[in-house]
Parts: sequence; C-alpha cells; structure tokens
Amino acid sequence: MTAPGAADLRRVFGCFPSGVTAICAELDGRPVGMAASAFTGVSLDPPLVSVCMQDTSTTWPVLRALPRLGVSVLASPHDDACRRLSARTGDRFAGLPIRTDEDGAVLVDGAAAWFTCTLHAELPAGDHVIALLRVHALDGRHEVDPLVFHAGRFRALAG
Repeated sequence: MTAPGAADLRRVFGCFPSGVTAICAELDGRPVGMAASAFTGVSLDPPLVSVCMQDTSTTWPVLRALPRLGVSVLASPHDDACRRLSARTGDRFAGLPIRTDEDGAVLVDGAAAWFTCTLHAELPAGDHVIALLRVHALDGRHEVDPLVFHAGRFRALAG
C-alpha cells in the first residue's frame, strides 16, 4: 500500500465538515488577520483552544507575536469575509464589520462565537503548525448558524 498523496488527503479531509474562524489582532492601529478552519476546543483547565496554520503563512508569524488574538467563529453569512481573510492580496478587512477590544484582539461582528486569547504553545505538525491558545474571554450565540465548510464549499446546517 502506498502513502496517500496531497490530493487524496485534501479530498478525504474534505468529507469532514468544519467551522471557519477568523484569527485577528491589531498591529499599529490596523487589523491583521487570517481565516482558519482547523480549530477545536482542547482543554477546560486551563482553558485552551487550538488552531492550525500552514507553515508557509506570512500572516501567522505577525499574529503570533501580538499580545492578544481574537478568534471569531464565523457565521453563515460570512462566506465572502472568509474568502477575503484567506486571500493572499488585497484588503482582507474591506467591508467587514469588526471591533477591537482594549487588549488589541480584533473580533468579527455577527460571529457565532468569540474568544480573546494569548499564544500558549506551538507544535510543529508536518506542513502546519498547531497553535494552542489560552482563552481569556469568550462569548457565543447558539441562535447564530456557523459558517460550515465541507467538500470544498460552504454549506448551510440542516434544521
């Protein structure tokens, strides 16, 4: 049996639906951020979440050095925002309603959930890095449907 190739892995990984998050912070008065779909809760004590980024990301090295990070679980109407936050060029925050807390965490208005975090630890993971983030504040709205990514496209939850 041969090891699976990247195309096979991407195809089969796409069978697992995931939410989409925006990882954002303020740098010199301007928002900096990126989209990430590999996000999960990790620990209740201490309160930790994890997010995975490609090790070729040029945004993560900027974000990881900032004192506070905002993690927004994007809502179903945020598909365009996700595309902009994933783009390599252009204004990722054009038309995106955001707010910045007193510690510099940038949060997306209308998100299903929000976390403000600090970097707790990083682990190398193949062509990605796993960032463990310590949660300092959070809020969530169960009545808001999250943005779901499945099989290479955005989907709606069935009620």
